[in-house]
Amino acid sequence: MAVKESKGEGNVPGKFYVDAQCIDCDLCRGICPSCFGRDEDNGRSIVIKQPEGEEVALCEEAMESCPVGAIGDDGE
Repeated sequence: MAVKESKGEGNVPGKFYVDAQCIDCDLCRGICPSCFGRDEDNGRSIVIKQPEGEEVALCEEAMESCPVGAIGDDGE
């Protein structure tokens, strides 16, 4: 389960985020490339855009599919 206090740098503000547990597996970027990107400096995924419309369901799918639970939803 993602920890809000361990949010990786580079996540845009908002509901979804990726924390430091990310293993850079690329799964979230494959599911919703418009919202997830790669932080090259830290070698992990980040939220580059908060989802709108149909992207919300894709981000939820990415969160549920993350093998290490690094994607969080802080309810904002």
